[in-house]
Amino acid sequence: MTTRVLFSWSRWWSIVLKEFLQLHRDRITFAMIVGLPIVQLTLFGYAINTDPKHLPTAVIMGDQSPFARSFVAAMENSGYFDVVETLPDEEAGRRALAQGRVQFVLNVPVDFSRALLRGERPSLLVEADATDPTATSTALAALPALVQPVADKDLTGPLAHLNGGPAAFGVQVHSLYNPEAITQYNIVPGLMGVILTMTMVMMTGLAITRERERGTMENLLATPVLPVEVMTGKIVPYVAIGFVQSSIILAAARYVFHVPFEGSLLSIYLAALLFIAANLVVGITLSSLAQNQLQAMQLTFFYFLPSLLLSGFMFPFAGMPAWARFIGNLLPLTYFNRLVRGILLKGNGWADLWPSVWPLALFTVVVMGIALRFYRRTLD
Repeated sequence: MTTRVLFSWSRWWSIVLKEFLQLHRDRITFAMIVGLPIVQLTLFGYAINTDPKHLPTAVIMGDQSPFARSFVAAMENSGYFDVVETLPDEEAGRRALAQGRVQFVLNVPVDFSRALLRGERPSLLVEADATDPTATSTALAALPALVQPVADKDLTGPLAHLNGGPAAFGVQVHSLYNPEAITQYNIVPGLMGVILTMTMVMMTGLAITRERERGTMENLLATPVLPVEVMTGKIVPYVAIGFVQSSIILAAARYVFHVPFEGSLLSIYLAALLFIAANLVVGITLSSLAQNQLQAMQLTFFYFLPSLLLSGFMFPFAGMPAWARFIGNLLPLTYFNRLVRGILLKGNGWADLWPSVWPLALFTVVVMGIALRFYRRTLD
């Protein structure tokens, strides 16, 4: 004869306490519960800015007249432009734009003030790196409104007649690399880095924890294999997977979204190889730190979220506050976005790519050293 089991509040409360104890012991899960809202509030509340200001700007002062200096001051006072360099010629300006050091270059012609005083209504030239239309559109829209305040300030007294009727001078804008402001040209190359980050880190993040949970870790530790051999041996197969993914994305970019291919395809694959290696060592490091696959997935998410938001993929990098740019400059995706967009849209060669190549290589070496250190600790 079976007895009917009624709901017991004491048994139910025991299960509740048991779950709280497990959460207390699982430090990574507890950190995710508390840390994830804090991280998201910080990133979206302070770091993300869809109206970027204080964008790095260079000037080529062919004319050192008060009119030119007044316009430069007006650009800075607008809040959208931050003059960080004075360049000698147009070639240096194009190089600065290609390397991503500046977002805009103001070119003041040699005879600007002479033509202005003659009433010829000359023009200033502003060249913009338009690979990311979101980063430049608002700032460029503010340029025409700066002309009249400068004219009202400097064209007074005997020069007042130059300030009547049409504008005394104009501003011509050349949007380079993406003149039609097509969003796909910026997003699709960036997706290559996002997809590689997500898949490479996730797959290798489970590599060692999978061995531990399946009970094969003891057999692996019993073999005469060096830690570096284990790490690199687990990484190499995923390099091939990364190249397959890169090829699919590049084919879609070229034939579906019609993204320009201005640079070398070999350069893209070499940059992808370096980026894949950087993400694989991150994944293997997280796998060494985690105790099980769930913890490895949680650590992977903590790495992926800042990479997605602070790398310049979704939001303009130059518009972020200094502390957010500092964190972004520690992430491989930031440099790979610059590399792949520079190669595809700007046709950059290795001289222009090097400022983004060496940080990726350094990151890979440092993180690999951390992975080996924690792997040896598991051997004990």
